[in-house]
Amino acid sequence: MLRSSGLAAVSAAILSMNRQLEVRDVLQTIVSSARELLDAEYAALGVPDDHGGFAQFVVDGVTDEQWKSIGPLPRQHGILAAMLQEATPQRLADVRNDTRFGGWPRAHPELADFLGMPVADGEEVLGALFLANKRCTPAAGAESPAHGQEADRGESAAGGGAAPVRGCAFTEEDEQLLRLLAQHAAIALTNASLYERSRELTIAGERARIGTDLHDAVAQKLFSLRLTAQAATALVDRDPARAKNELHEIDRLAADASEELRAAVVELRPAALDEDGLVATLRTQTQVLDRAHSAEVGFVAEGTVRALPAAQEEALLRVAQEALHNALRHASASRVGVTLTYAAAGARLRVADDGRGFDPQAVRRAGRHLGLVSMRDRASGVRGTLTVDSEPGKGAVVELEVPGG
Repeated sequence: MLRSSGLAAVSAAILSMNRQLEVRDVLQTIVSSARELLDAEYAALGVPDDHGGFAQFVVDGVTDEQWKSIGPLPRQHGILAAMLQEATPQRLADVRNDTRFGGWPRAHPELADFLGMPVADGEEVLGALFLANKRCTPAAGAESPAHGQEADRGESAAGGGAAPVRGCAFTEEDEQLLRLLAQHAAIALTNASLYERSRELTIAGERARIGTDLHDAVAQKLFSLRLTAQAATALVDRDPARAKNELHEIDRLAADASEELRAAVVELRPAALDEDGLVATLRTQTQVLDRAHSAEVGFVAEGTVRALPAAQEEALLRVAQEALHNALRHASASRVGVTLTYAAAGARLRVADDGRGFDPQAVRRAGRHLGLVSMRDRASGVRGTLTVDSEPGKGAVVELEVPGG
């Protein structure tokens, strides 16, 4: 029978998992929640690939330095293989005494008591979740872990020899809690995988649309360029003044074509948010625009900068790009300010310009969107809120708020 405290902890862990949209974030939340829920020293979750290894392997309780020292990801063998192939839980008093145990790298932490649970969606095993080294909670008046259980374990790990003195181990109730958590983890992981697949299909559709738009717009301008160049050639000798006007038109058409290409490249090849981060990417793009345009373009980041879910960062970047494009190309702004504010409740992007402004309702009635539909779609895709405040002659302010994790 599960205690109400255990069920409450599982409920909190499930809510935490369901807040995540990205597969990697879901995996990390599952592992962290399981380790905290069962008070274990280490936790890990491996998602198998089709080649005997793991496509992803997420750990909790191991420092970055330890993780780097351990070396390559494990293979599907021993107890991990049993969980994946047989889809059966594994609760062991000491994993090192099991006949399937095959050792671990020199830098690997010393593991003893072990609880493993397959994460399965029906017949399909999505991953192997396991915990090791159950922490003991001493009774009142009992010896402190610093002088008892944990000290023995540390000495054993350092000596690389005998098993540590055991005073606690994973229980039947622990196994029931982990089974319940794994069932909900499978749902969260499946939903995240479907979300990522949906995003991939959406991006593929966007790329196809952009490619078509690019072909139509640039092909038309290139055709006009050819005709105008031919006219200028015919006029050079008999009417130099008109030929000069045609050359000016060629310059304008070439600039428009270049702008179309630049916009398409930004859409097709988003900035490397994984490498540079959202703040650095926005700062770089605003600096480039500040140099390329007569308008003054600035960027400010406020609050404690931190990584946001990938989908949110992409939405914030895309909305900023669209708002900047509108301000510089359509509004003839002389000043544009981009502010990204981080808070516990999420993040807020604000793009404000002093351009000619517009009536959002009139724009919608006229069938012109200025990218507003795209921006609203991006906001909706990350459960964000988009607001656009503008009127003729008074500039425009575009804000996107995204929720916290």
